[in-house]
Amino acid sequence: MESVPVRCPACRREHAYLTPVYPCPCGAPTAAPMLRGAAPEPITHRTWDDDWVTVRCRACGRHDQWPQPELCCPCGTVLRIPVAAAGADPADGVRPSHIPLPRTAPAPRPSFRPMTIRTGRDAVTAAAMYLRWLGYREVVISAERPSSRIDLRAAGLIAQVDSTTRPSTLRDVECLWLNALNTSVTGVFFSLAGYAQDARARADGLDVPLFVMDLTGTPQPVNGPADELLSAGA
Repeated sequence: MESVPVRCPACRREHAYLTPVYPCPCGAPTAAPMLRGAAPEPITHRTWDDDWVTVRCRACGRHDQWPQPELCCPCGTVLRIPVAAAGADPADGVRPSHIPLPRTAPAPRPSFRPMTIRTGRDAVTAAAMYLRWLGYREVVISAERPSSRIDLRAAGLIAQVDSTTRPSTLRDVECLWLNALNTSVTGVFFSLAGYAQDARARADGLDVPLFVMDLTGTPQPVNGPADELLSAGA
């Protein structure tokens, strides 16, 4: 199917966007109808209520709540893709999958099967699933978030998951890096709202992999170290 061009207003990079498809309870594939011609909006503040849209199944007419389509630009900006109101003709909106980002090499593993994120705890669980998919074993989720803000631990790795509504900061990245350095492991960062520009630059210098997650629960690498981790795995 034809993809829809989406231009990032921050870096002006153009993407070919394919909206996610979800299974309706009736079994038919369902996708939010994209509003052609409407400009995407950078997400600088998240509210859980605004991150869901009502989508009508063309097969059975059922209305359900699904995650608002989003695109994670490699520049670090998270974009909200405008959709048509429920009941509009979704013929232009049905797409088979999400937008692939550049990879350093194809990953020799099955496709990642994400989980929908509705709460902050879901974000941590989705990140743990992703790390296991990368090949990390015995990934442990902290029962209560410690003062170090480390949410996940595995052999040779710690990870922080920022499910707040603001971009992760330079201090966030540096704190994770220091925790990883003190324990001689790799530190990986996951964020729902993206990263501040100085945080991106610092992570590149410290070799900290950065991932952005949308509400479908699919992490996307946004810097070189993350691309390398995705390619190599555990």
